[in-house]
Amino acid sequence: MNIYDISKKAGVSIATVSRVINGNSNVREKTKEKVLKVIEECGYTPNAFARGLGLNSMNTVGIMCASSSDPYLATAINYLERDLRQHNYDALLCCTGYEVDVREKYLNLLLSKRTDAIILVGSNFVEATSEKNQYIRDAAKKVPIIIVNGALDGENIFSALCDDYRAVYEAVKALQNSGCSKILYLYNSKSYSGNKKLAGYLAAMGMDAKAESDSSGYIQFFDGNITEVRDHLTALRNSGLEFDAIMTADDNLAIGALKYAKANQIAVPEQLSIIGYNNSFIAECSDPELTSIDNKLEAVCSNCINTLMEFFNGQEVPLKTIFSAEIVKRGTTRF
Repeated sequence: MNIYDISKKAGVSIATVSRVINGNSNVREKTKEKVLKVIEECGYTPNAFARGLGLNSMNTVGIMCASSSDPYLATAINYLERDLRQHNYDALLCCTGYEVDVREKYLNLLLSKRTDAIILVGSNFVEATSEKNQYIRDAAKKVPIIIVNGALDGENIFSALCDDYRAVYEAVKALQNSGCSKILYLYNSKSYSGNKKLAGYLAAMGMDAKAESDSSGYIQFFDGNITEVRDHLTALRNSGLEFDAIMTADDNLAIGALKYAKANQIAVPEQLSIIGYNNSFIAECSDPELTSIDNKLEAVCSNCINTLMEFFNGQEVPLKTIFSAEIVKRGTTRF
């Protein structure tokens, strides 16, 4: 018997059960009586589900990411751990890779450690089929689940994310307004976030939403390192594909595009405009410095922790919070 069972039996939300146990006055007397009656009938003793319940909390939050070697994920982990420390919480980190069965194994491991909540860092945790996401929904019956930059419908699952669709849409429109017409889109992930970015590009270019397999070659899915991106773009150019701008799904791809331009003596931004994504530290390390989309990662991570703490305290919190991105203009674009 856990708090999820109590909420289901009483016909109220988990947050309402938490507020009743916390003595929060923002609960109707009739609802309070109903919840307390169910608790008494079931002999329920609060466990580590929520810090706000005040008993048996481990003051520990589990964090799962695909790989800490990814600059975006590593930065997110840093922000999350920093904010957790400010609330006197420790973190347990698991790097899971991308296989669903391995992720489920690590999630169950964190549950066995009696963590108070679990944070999934990155939209790649959200799979395309409901079946593959079921293990997350099952875990949410035991502890709150927070997803960084992804969204999944389900009780006790909360999300904070950037509006990737709008971000890419506006960046492509800015390229068009600066005179670019042959805009190549280069991406390396078909995650929840990756699909939103692609949809933004398609909409800005006036292309059909099903045009992922673009026969003209202007949509390129390529998962390689910076040098391999350079060589891939060179091969595209040698095959006869002409492009005057490259919109990328992350900054590493954009740096590969800069390497391509240098290798082929193409002037940036006069002959080729380039936009990255994430506004990571490497955007300012390149020459010229890289125009990039700031997806407000720090604000997203802080929102996740604030949402978690408010939930622990029995407050009503939104299931999803969406942040607007910002184009940080530097030396690789003419606008």
